[in-house]
Amino acid sequence: MRFRRQISFLGQFVLCFGVTSWSPSARAAPHFTVFESGQVRPLALSPSGRFLFATNTPDNRLEVFEVRENALLHRRSIPVGLEPVAVAARTESEVWVVNHLSDSVSVVSLDATGNGHVVRTLHVGDEPRDIVFAGAGRAKAFITTAHRGQNAPYDPQLTTPGIGRADVWVFDAARPGDTLSGTPRTILNLFTDTPRALAVSSDGTTVYAAGFHTGNRTQVINDGFVPDGGEAKGGLPAPDTNFQGIPRPEAGLIVRHNGTNWVDELGRSWDSSVRFSLPDRDVFAIDATANPPALHPGAFSGVGTILFNMAANPVSGKVYVSNTEAFNEVRFEGPGTFAGSSVRGHLHESRITVLGMGSVTPRHLNKHIDYGACCAPVPNVESEKSLAFPQSMAVSADGGMLYVSALGSSKVGVYRTAELESDTFVPSEADQISVSGGGPTGLVLDERRRLLYVLTRFDNSISILDPRQRREIAHVPMFNPEPPSVVQGRKFLYDARTTSSHGDSACASCHVFGDFDSLGWDLGNPDEVVLRNPGPFVNEPGINPDFHPMKGPMTTQSLRGMANQGPMHWRGDRTGGNDMSSAQPDRGSFDEGAAFKKFNGAFEALLGRSEPLPDGDMQAFGDFMLQVTYPPNPIRALDDSLTADQQAGRDFFTGPPSFEGFSCAGCHTLDPQANPGSSAPGFFGSDGRSSFTFLPQLFKTAHLRNLYQKVGMFGLAELPFINPGNNEFLGEQVRGFGFTHEGSFDSVFRFISNASFNRSPENPTGIPLGPEGDRLRRQLESFQLVFDTNLKPIVGQQVTLTARNRATASPRIDLLRARADAGDCDLVARTRVGSRASSFLYLGNGQFSTNHRGLPPVDDSLLRRAATSDGQPLTYTCVPRGSGTRIALDRDSDGLWDGDEEDAGTDPSVPAQP
Repeated sequence: MRFRRQISFLGQFVLCFGVTSWSPSARAAPHFTVFESGQVRPLALSPSGRFLFATNTPDNRLEVFEVRENALLHRRSIPVGLEPVAVAARTESEVWVVNHLSDSVSVVSLDATGNGHVVRTLHVGDEPRDIVFAGAGRAKAFITTAHRGQNAPYDPQLTTPGIGRADVWVFDAARPGDTLSGTPRTILNLFTDTPRALAVSSDGTTVYAAGFHTGNRTQVINDGFVPDGGEAKGGLPAPDTNFQGIPRPEAGLIVRHNGTNWVDELGRSWDSSVRFSLPDRDVFAIDATANPPALHPGAFSGVGTILFNMAANPVSGKVYVSNTEAFNEVRFEGPGTFAGSSVRGHLHESRITVLGMGSVTPRHLNKHIDYGACCAPVPNVESEKSLAFPQSMAVSADGGMLYVSALGSSKVGVYRTAELESDTFVPSEADQISVSGGGPTGLVLDERRRLLYVLTRFDNSISILDPRQRREIAHVPMFNPEPPSVVQGRKFLYDARTTSSHGDSACASCHVFGDFDSLGWDLGNPDEVVLRNPGPFVNEPGINPDFHPMKGPMTTQSLRGMANQGPMHWRGDRTGGNDMSSAQPDRGSFDEGAAFKKFNGAFEALLGRSEPLPDGDMQAFGDFMLQVTYPPNPIRALDDSLTADQQAGRDFFTGPPSFEGFSCAGCHTLDPQANPGSSAPGFFGSDGRSSFTFLPQLFKTAHLRNLYQKVGMFGLAELPFINPGNNEFLGEQVRGFGFTHEGSFDSVFRFISNASFNRSPENPTGIPLGPEGDRLRRQLESFQLVFDTNLKPIVGQQVTLTARNRATASPRIDLLRARADAGDCDLVARTRVGSRASSFLYLGNGQFSTNHRGLPPVDDSLLRRAATSDGQPLTYTCVPRGSGTRIALDRDSDGLWDGDEEDAGTDPSVPAQP
């Protein structure tokens, strides 16, 4: 009972200052926020092989298992940051965990029994994803992050052409530095979009770093450059109508670079309309022995469109990259009867690309598929051989075998590396191991025991596989706080065996981890009819608002944050409004569940399934997907303040009418507090209505929460409806698709430079021309790049207080408290009292509740004093509002506080039976 006596002492300390006790029943009900972060390296063995470490992503913990013969014995659950996605063991007693949402790395110290706690939190760039140790003695830590984030020590240069959007932070692992972000040896900038995976050569001298959305050298030609009149006049390739003979609207055109020119499907060059180049740098090599580490010249190109993970062969030195390759230059979904072409059933190919000395050799994992045939019922012989969305890989010590987890197939593929490299392998179920939990992501090979450990994302468990006998021998669950609707519905995002005829595609092919793929697709369907657009509209449409099935190129939209946003898709053509009478369109149009069900047709028309999903499956899919939310904006200040330019942009955005009687916010509604008293989120640029447009089609007013993700394409030829600007060739860029529905605008500034926004006799409240107007346009751009999202910027941020960093950590703790007081987040604090872990939930006014029901609150000053004087690090974390009770006090939400359960000898992760 020593632990309770120490906590009681803290409680008596605050009571003498007149602090009253707190009633736990006053807190909000348990809450779970779904982010659907993609796991990268969620499993790792300790150097001795005694322990297996697993990132419990939904529970924000590191799970420690002792490895036994054909079994895993759970030892500890160690709280880390929000959404941990990668783990690496530096020594037997030190493990580093990458926290995707917290923009941090947790350094965990372990004792001989596997018990441990966070001793250091390193702040890094936005959305870190992977970590490896390399260099002499594996003494340097390498971490991938996006080139942005409030903790980054640089200007992300979001409006500057030719800037890489990917970084690798490098630390001396034994001495990372005492500031909150440590003292990086270097931050290497990679000329690619957001990074993801890392791999290390067997001798530790070379680190390989890969981009994530690296593209495929496609981009879109703005419809203003495409001549009207169809193919005969140099415009869009035929057909010019749908099967009914109704003319299609004018639209843009997706082109691919063939090594010499930008060409369309007819082989016509569009070079004159392109003002940038796409070098397609995918994988970079880093000299880990240099001081500081430095990039080797050049990079590997043509590796893939979406790169998931990498592994190095310890014998040959070759690097294997799991990836998918997109075919978005192929137009149309559906059967292709009228147009003669369709992307149905062949959106992507799942591949492993082999990198050698200057060589890039993609290997299609599903070369058995006959893409000329389509729509066989599933399962079928062909689909059961397929592997979709290859993720983590492991190579045997002799270099002869490669194992890869297939997220979309619930299998692990087994390959002889020689056959993979020579492309002589034959896809076969005999070389695949089924994984019962579904959705395998992480994979670790235990050569000593001849076992594979696989993390299964669908049920948050670990499977133990015997690779020699090709079978699963055990399945070990981890605690999962996700609601049943999330667990039950997640598989329909990824499960290619269920949702596609060939077994190689699913919604996650384009909506990668529920987000987007940074590409544009022309998924019109000439074999479909024109549909009524029931609205609702901001104003009376000036053009025919109905939905023509040949819509032209549109960038993939995220599946995040769709709740409370009304109709779906760029045009709002996925709508429940058509299920209602014309007199009541709004009633159905604002039913997001009904709108989501309209996507069911894509399983046939796009994925090639023989029939739609059953109603119950589609309902489960929607129940899950409508819970996935956007992360905090990583550009906006952590205290939620705005710079002078951002504030000026906001004032104009929300101010008096500036265009045809509307302000920007008159269409792009910004109201985070919409629906007071409801669990539905507010409005973040869209309230579900459609508005006027400068284009041949009417569009739903777009939300503005993810504009910062689309930065990286600069260069646009002169258009007659855009104010004069820099239309010169702007050189190499990292993205082929930018802003607006088709992705043809290179910046927010360029969009705001549409002449329709200009001040004129017809629009006296518009934006003036000249330097004054351009400054205002830049201010509007700066505000939109920090646009509100569903969560405040502080959510996820954390800091660990120690005896050594009081001066630097205390101001950040004060900030976290202030934002919790402002209602931006719940604040959790974690430390050890004696040999026991303890969690605290901030109540306000400097007071924290303990995780024991009978004890009074503890003052923050006392927690800080204990951390700095007793040598017990104290970690503060801002978590989403409503989730603090679950995260800090009652892990399993059974009404019994965690500390009380531990005192009683029961498990806080096992709900008490009523």
